[in-house]
Amino acid sequence: MRAVRLPSSDDVRAAIVASLRHGDATLNGTARICKISTRTLQRHLGRMGTSHSAMLAEVRLNIACRLLAGSSKPLSDIAKFLGYANASSFSRIFVRLMNVQPVVYRQQQLAGKRQRAGHRRRVRAIDG
Repeated sequence: MRAVRLPSSDDVRAAIVASLRHGDATLNGTARICKISTRTLQRHLGRMGTSHSAMLAEVRLNIACRLLAGSSKPLSDIAKFLGYANASSFSRIFVRLMNVQPVVYRQQQLAGKRQRAGHRRRVRAIDG
């Protein structure tokens, strides 16, 4: 029996991101990208104290936050990219995890960026 190189948690996250891009964010798709069996991946994640579904939820949330804060993509496009059936499914899960509607999160992030940009301009004017 040959030794199998088990992926790090970062490797599994990267595989999940890749599987999302291919529209196959399943345990099977992730295991295929990691070049190990689904059962081996399940056992390995269990030993790390997590699961594929937990890591998928974490990756989806991180991507969702980045896309909401850094793009003007419609919620329906973000939901589709993340593998949700529709924007309302995505919104329900986002609210459950973040305690805020995705559109409100986006507005808060944009307001924070504007505020930081204004502060940088004022500091440059003072230092200038």
